[in-house]
Amino acid sequence: MAEHASNRGRPIVVQKYGGSSMADVEKIGRVADRVVATQQAGSDVVVVVSAMGKTTDGLLSLARQVAASAGGSAEPPRRELDMLVSTGERVAMSLLSIAIHARGLQAISFTGSQSGILTNDRHFDARIIEVRPHRIEDELARGKVVIVAGYQGMSYRREITTLGRGGSDTTAVALAAALTADRCEIYSDVDGVYSADPRAVPDAQHLPELDHAVLQEMAECGAKVICAQAVEWARRAGIAIYARSTFDPVGSDGPRETTIRKYAPGDAPRARAVVAESGVVLARAEGGARLDEVLHAASTLGLAFKDLSLGQSGGAFLIPLLNVPDWQAARRQLTAALPTLELTEGVAAVSVVGDGLAATAEPLARFTAVLREEGLAPKLTVAGPLRLSAIIDAEHVAAAQRALHRAFVEA
Repeated sequence: MAEHASNRGRPIVVQKYGGSSMADVEKIGRVADRVVATQQAGSDVVVVVSAMGKTTDGLLSLARQVAASAGGSAEPPRRELDMLVSTGERVAMSLLSIAIHARGLQAISFTGSQSGILTNDRHFDARIIEVRPHRIEDELARGKVVIVAGYQGMSYRREITTLGRGGSDTTAVALAAALTADRCEIYSDVDGVYSADPRAVPDAQHLPELDHAVLQEMAECGAKVICAQAVEWARRAGIAIYARSTFDPVGSDGPRETTIRKYAPGDAPRARAVVAESGVVLARAEGGARLDEVLHAASTLGLAFKDLSLGQSGGAFLIPLLNVPDWQAARRQLTAALPTLELTEGVAAVSVVGDGLAATAEPLARFTAVLREEGLAPKLTVAGPLRLSAIIDAEHVAAAQRALHRAFVEA
């Protein structure tokens, strides 16, 4: 793979464009202009695309309506959901290929399976286990721009799978690693990563550089710019990611961006960002549930969980809902399997992310003091080397973000 790039003397650039960048014909044309400019500047280009706009949400809604059409409460089968939602990226890849052809360059579109993306056998939140990009390399050698449908692959059982929300980011980084690309550029409607969601925290600061570990922690805690699995791939493969805005003018000098690499500049350890995740459920087990019962129930229902703490006297954990297609159906089954489990909805996780947060007790003391001053009593608090998190009522999460940002990032 490295031999291909060196023989042709042209670096490979992988670019990923999200759903907001591909939302309509005009925006697809803007993406095509950027891709053409990149190739004409001397690079081979592989483009990974998400489905247009809110296409995936619309398809999932349609699946739930059909599942409920018989009057029951059936959950759509995850295999069929993968067959359905993977069509959104196929539409986007074909349209972008057509747009690039219209601008005088040769382009070809591939599905995830045609691109050689092999996954495990989970549906709706599969993980990539190997990439065999031979067809991509062949088409690059012919001078073509290669467009790849993000978010999808093929399992070792030759089943179509999808990678979970944000999976197009993972597709892009995995391809960049397999192709030994010169760089991986992630384009969205924002110009990089900020110290908080600017919609909740008006004083959020643009972060020019981050290291993989901090950004992965941010993504795990709810930051939406780049998905956590993609950052994990980048960290393992040593891939630098450039997070940029699609809507900066093509060819503009020095557009604002965030560069994510193995090591960020040698700043002293400090808090870098405040992140919130609203789509979570707090699960509590008061003495009755054993760890093996919890793990078996979660595995059977295809539920992910995090921050698990479970002992003889009970414990708690979080269930993220991002990749749960029908939570109410899953809730009924989980409650039936574990009657002693208490599930609390309407909560959110708010986190401070950075370096050295567990080096002393002071950051955690400050964290709890800020929440107390806001009149908030966390239902659960989690502390680790790269983050401090609290589970609070979702209605207070914006105020908590602003207060923690003032105390940790702006201080």
